[in-house]
Amino acid sequence: MLPNKTSYHRAGVFLVTFLVVIGCATQPKKPEPVSEQARSRTEWEALNKEIGELYRAGEYDRAIAVAQRAVEVAEKSGGPNHPDVAQSLSDLAVLYSTQRQPAQAEPLFKRALEIRETALGPDHPFVAQSLSNLGVFYTRQRQYAQAEPLFKRALAIREKVLGLNVPAVADSLNDLAGLYAAQGQYATAEPLFKRALTIRENTLEPDDPLLAESLKSLAALYRATKRGKEAEPLEQRAAQIQDTQR
Repeated sequence: MLPNKTSYHRAGVFLVTFLVVIGCATQPKKPEPVSEQARSRTEWEALNKEIGELYRAGEYDRAIAVAQRAVEVAEKSGGPNHPDVAQSLSDLAVLYSTQRQPAQAEPLFKRALEIRETALGPDHPFVAQSLSNLGVFYTRQRQYAQAEPLFKRALAIREKVLGLNVPAVADSLNDLAGLYAAQGQYATAEPLFKRALTIRENTLEPDDPLLAESLKSLAALYRATKRGKEAEPLEQRAAQIQDTQR
C-alpha cells in the first residue's frame, strides 16, 4: 500500500504436522483445504507489496495495473463494500493523482471514503485518512474551499479518537496549515504549523523526516512573511535531519 498505509491482519499460515509414533511413522495428514477467500486475501496482500515496490521505484504505470488488479481481488474476496476495497481504491487514486490524472483519481478517493464511512463508522481513523487523502487531492487542484472542511473533519476525528498529541494529529494540522499558507493566510497557518511541530518534536525520533517537514514548512512561512532570522535556524535543523537520511 501507499503513503499512510495501515497494517491489516495477515492471513493464517497453515502448517502440516507429521506425527511420528515409536517404531513407525504415520502417513502425513492431509493439509486443511484453503478457502477461496483465504487465497484471495493472500493474493491481495502480495499485490499490495508489489504496488509499494513499484511506487517507490517510480514505475507508476505498472503500479496502476497492479492496483487495478488489487481492487478486483478485494471486491471478489470481501464484496464491493469491504474496507480492503477502500484501501485498494485509495492506492489506485494516489497513483492516478501522481500521474496527473485527476479525473480518474477523484471518484476513487470519494468511493473509498464512502466505503469506510459505511463499513467502519463516521469516526474511524481510516475515515480520517480518506478525508485527508481527498483534502490533499483538492489542495493540489487548488480547490481550497472543498479541501478545508475535509481537513477539519479529519483533525476532529483524530483528536477525538486518538488524542491531542499524536503524530496523526500533527499530520492533520500540517495539512490544514498548508492549505491556509497556500492562500496567503499566514496568520491562520502559523499556530497550526507550530502545534504540528511541537507534537512531532515530542512524539517522533529527532531525525524523523516528518520533523524536517514541519521545520521547513514553518521556515517557509517565516520567509514568506519577511522573517528570515526566524527561518534560518529551522532550515539548519531541517538540513541536519536530511543529512542523516543520506
